[in-house]
Amino acid sequence: MDSKLKKTSSLLGRKKREKVTDGFEERVVQVRRVTKVVKGGKKMSFRAIVVVGNKEGQVGVGVGKAKEVVDAIVKSSTNARRNIVTVPMTKYLTFPHRSDGDYGAAKVMLRPASPGTGVIAGGAVRVVLEMAGVENALGKQIGSKNALNNARATVIAVQKMRQFRDVARERGIPMEELWK
Repeated sequence: MDSKLKKTSSLLGRKKREKVTDGFEERVVQVRRVTKVVKGGKKMSFRAIVVVGNKEGQVGVGVGKAKEVVDAIVKSSTNARRNIVTVPMTKYLTFPHRSDGDYGAAKVMLRPASPGTGVIAGGAVRVVLEMAGVENALGKQIGSKNALNNARATVIAVQKMRQFRDVARERGIPMEELWK
């Protein structure tokens, strides 16, 4: 169990969980009932996909399975907190450049947008971008409509992005010479 998540025992042996106050907001993308066929019949459980972010450039995607919906959401949110990535953004709260991300059969295309555009994306891509704090962006899901794969493809596309100042520093040139 995560060290920031406190557990206290209450009546009837149930565990009472307190909210984590670490500055990250949670948003549930999907809760799905899954089934495992075993010798005695079918074993039902729930899979939850949760995106956590502080709306200041940090976001994480997590997945968790449990017999109860609430437990699955708690597991997936702790998993998402372990997988936090930083989103490079400009002063207009958009991306520095285009980027594509692949995960499984899902492909996500992200493009910067001018101020006032808003987040134009659908499904899990929109949730990831909003939780990261991106306010102006275009996103497109290509291929699969699977929510988990699209969320992870979005994170991969964001990880591929680099700030202009970092590229200039790597090349050893001033930032103005990048556009010559």
